[in-house]
Amino acid sequence: WKRVFDIVFSLLVVLSTLPVWLLIMLAIKAEDGGPVFFRHPRVMAGGKRFDCLKFRSMQIDAHQRLEHVLAEDPLLRQEWQARFKLRNDPRVTKVGTVLRRFSMDELPQFLNVLAGDMSVVGARPVVPEELEKYYREATLTYCAMKPGITGPWQVSARPETVDYAGRVELDRRYILNCTIWTDLKIIARTVWRVVFAARP
Repeated sequence: WKRVFDIVFSLLVVLSTLPVWLLIMLAIKAEDGGPVFFRHPRVMAGGKRFDCLKFRSMQIDAHQRLEHVLAEDPLLRQEWQARFKLRNDPRVTKVGTVLRRFSMDELPQFLNVLAGDMSVVGARPVVPEELEKYYREATLTYCAMKPGITGPWQVSARPETVDYAGRVELDRRYILNCTIWTDLKIIARTVWRVVFAARP
């Protein structure tokens, strides 16, 4: 049921948001002339790697600038080591700030779903380093299912306060107890958060 649901839901989303995709692509190109999409290696079912797609929300040389940013600010370096992301990342572009506020940077991941790399709902897509460092005995459980565009961590009451062990546990519980009703609830809560509680 999950694969059928993923295909139908993703097609509906992509087709209904095509004008938004066009506007976003034009805005990204107009700001700095760089590539529209950002590809980042993540872990999928079976432990394989795939390129997770996003609309590019950072500066063109963001990867090279990361080392400089972390070296200049110990607090940012500590946050990166704990979360593998920065809440107020100085590398984000003006267009990227708007995209991230309303989670529109993640729209291309529906193409990942159609390609069979991801699900609409699932565990968080993690980089290989995260899987090795944090999941440990939960690694096999994590690799038993495709990662999701959204999931239990994204719709938790205060996701930014959940430590990494808590994230792993949320993923583990979801994978072991996944039902279509759980997925529908998570999608509904995701829509509510995007529309009414967009992150600053």
